[in-house]
Amino acid sequence: MATTALSRDPVSAERAFFFRMAIAFAATVVVGFSLSYARMTQPPSTLPIQIHLHAMVFVSWVGFYLVQNGLVATGSIAIHRRVGAVGGVLAALMVVLGIVVTVMCLRRGAVPFFFTPGVFLLLDVLGVALFAALVGAAIGRRNRPDWHKRLMLCAMAVVISPALGRILPMPLFGIWSPVVVYVASMLYIVAAMVYDVRARGSIHPAYWWGTAGQTVFVVIVMLGGFSAPVIALADWIARA
Repeated sequence: MATTALSRDPVSAERAFFFRMAIAFAATVVVGFSLSYARMTQPPSTLPIQIHLHAMVFVSWVGFYLVQNGLVATGSIAIHRRVGAVGGVLAALMVVLGIVVTVMCLRRGAVPFFFTPGVFLLLDVLGVALFAALVGAAIGRRNRPDWHKRLMLCAMAVVISPALGRILPMPLFGIWSPVVVYVASMLYIVAAMVYDVRARGSIHPAYWWGTAGQTVFVVIVMLGGFSAPVIALADWIARA
């Protein structure tokens, strides 16, 4: 009887759903970067230290997100809240290292060939900015679990874009590569929206904020990445 009651508890069911989404995000990252390492033509030890630091912090964030959702799913809310500050530190480090690695790649001429330097610059810098904005909004609403968990999910949909770019056949999409990655990342939010409709009867406003942020982001990248000022800025960074 207790097991049956628990399985019908909407709060427990929702927590289980977010934990499954966290597993899906983590699996995407593992697959994407495993493929990336498998395709490498140089030993990882020869990569700049910034790349290793960025990868370490990125993986730590994904693991942290998975653990936090696992804690909530098992009812360990007090522990979840006590270690929450760690997430803020990791998110800040991801923003800083994301920009550092972007600048380094431009200077080393290590921009993926299917991105122009201007698109690459906006894609990375605005991507970490959107991630920071969503995480910041989620932290600001940490006392509103319905908002907090959904904004964090939207932030994860942004941050897994590099992993998706390693899974998808990006060279086939040409200049439309950012749009393809946007569509792929939005599938995670759409899945969460569908769950909301089925479990709550309507889509939570947090998802509309996340969708709007993602949409504005990709529009700016597609329009601004090919503009003369952004191209000039990317060129200046590359030569600095």
